[in-house]
Amino acid sequence: MFDLDRWREIFQSISKNKLRSVLSGFTVAFAILLFTLLFGIVSGLQNQFKEFFVDDAQNVMFVRVWKTSKPYKGLQSGRRIQLKNKDYNFIEKEYGDKIQYLTARIFRSVNIAYKNKQNNYRLRAVHPDHQYLEKTIMDEGRYINDLDLKQKSKVMVIGRLVKKDLFGEKPALGKRLNVDGISYKIIGIFSDAGGDNEERQTYMPVTTAQKLYGNNDHISQISIGYNPRLNLDQAIAFGNKLERVLRKRLDIHPDDQSALSIRNMAEANKGINTMMFALYFIVIFVGSGTLIAGIIGISNIMIFIIKERTKEFGIRKALGAKPSSIIGMVVQESVLITTLAGYAGLLLGTYILSTIGDSLKEYFIKDPGVSPGIVIGATVVLIISGLVASLVPARKAAKIKPIVALRAD
Repeated sequence: MFDLDRWREIFQSISKNKLRSVLSGFTVAFAILLFTLLFGIVSGLQNQFKEFFVDDAQNVMFVRVWKTSKPYKGLQSGRRIQLKNKDYNFIEKEYGDKIQYLTARIFRSVNIAYKNKQNNYRLRAVHPDHQYLEKTIMDEGRYINDLDLKQKSKVMVIGRLVKKDLFGEKPALGKRLNVDGISYKIIGIFSDAGGDNEERQTYMPVTTAQKLYGNNDHISQISIGYNPRLNLDQAIAFGNKLERVLRKRLDIHPDDQSALSIRNMAEANKGINTMMFALYFIVIFVGSGTLIAGIIGISNIMIFIIKERTKEFGIRKALGAKPSSIIGMVVQESVLITTLAGYAGLLLGTYILSTIGDSLKEYFIKDPGVSPGIVIGATVVLIISGLVASLVPARKAAKIKPIVALRAD
């Protein structure tokens, strides 16, 4: 393998037959180029899907309610369904083993003022677990805790841009805000990967909102982080069962999709995984077909090379060359051509992806590229391809009899 003289002979053979060598490697280079581009595009699609859910936990499901569209059990259609604390407590008690995080959510639009600055912002009243479901990043202070809920504290966690709007570069932690005429203390400042809209949100304890805004136990929505030990099918089954139970509990017709729905990220993730699997399968199928065509092309060209060098191999055998040395030389030349051509295709494909990557965002393809694992895999495939392509020609060369080779034209 590391015989210097053999490598010199191989390079001399390649340099003397440049066109033949280029043609030998072209199909492999094209196959790897196509492989790289297709894998890069699929990877970009996967990155875009991750971007869609960057600010929410992957194991979350949202329980939402609206008005009924069908009569049920003597109740008229158009009835407004209202979630309450007892529904939240029921879910927590009955399905605690299947739940990692749980929070109620109450939505309001509020006017927030600090000294001579004010603006309208969205408010979410939540439980402490909401921090993990929303992937809230605390920059300063802390998030809402259980003591805040128990005491119904007038405290607030504000987004980074809310702080910038009202305080600029001045410190905001510990200051008091006027929220619809009520004073709240800022206990934390957060940022969110979801962008500007998320960072203009504010949070307060759900119990405080229920007391001050209606003096009731109403809930707008319930968010559940299912146990990550559940696989996607189990998580989907849990979500479907919970929906059936809540429909019965809230007297909603089983087929009334307008009154209640559970948006389960497990269903979205399963759909994405299925689609990505199909795309990767197509990429592998197309790329493999092209690569096989390249292997066949190199094999045919190597057979032609053997025919051209018949006398040379005959002389080698007459001078005592072993069949293994001839096989080794043919195989090494094929592997070298295949590897060099393949990496040329890989580098070209990587360059094209990096050049046109930004222009593909409008097609929902974000940061297309190939991972180190793909590069390592390509290396293995190229070496194996070179071996396969040269196997038949090499064995044919090793079987040449010196007397027959010397008589060849």
